[in-house]
Amino acid sequence: MSDSKAISVERREHGARGTYVIRVPGMTRHATLTWTEGEGVRHATHTFVPDELRGQGLAGKLVDALVADAREQGFRILPECSYVVAAFKRHPEWADLRA
Repeated sequence: MSDSKAISVERREHGARGTYVIRVPGMTRHATLTWTEGEGVRHATHTFVPDELRGQGLAGKLVDALVADAREQGFRILPECSYVVAAFKRHPEWADLRA
């Protein structure tokens, strides 16, 4: 991937479930963060980045999008996947968003 500034995160919502997706041209698999929601809390259940795209900060961009949406829309986040748990440990400024 040549230009990380061109990365955009697509948000998909289907009722109480959703996905954040980063599509990379020419790739058949995409980076994703999935969540479920209940009582104003989004449970971050799984983060996936294909092996060939790892090390480029894509998982971090997915979590950043989730955090930005939480600030804008007023929900809280329950980190359940190991990557999001670790991201919350690295960012104590997100503590107010943690359910």
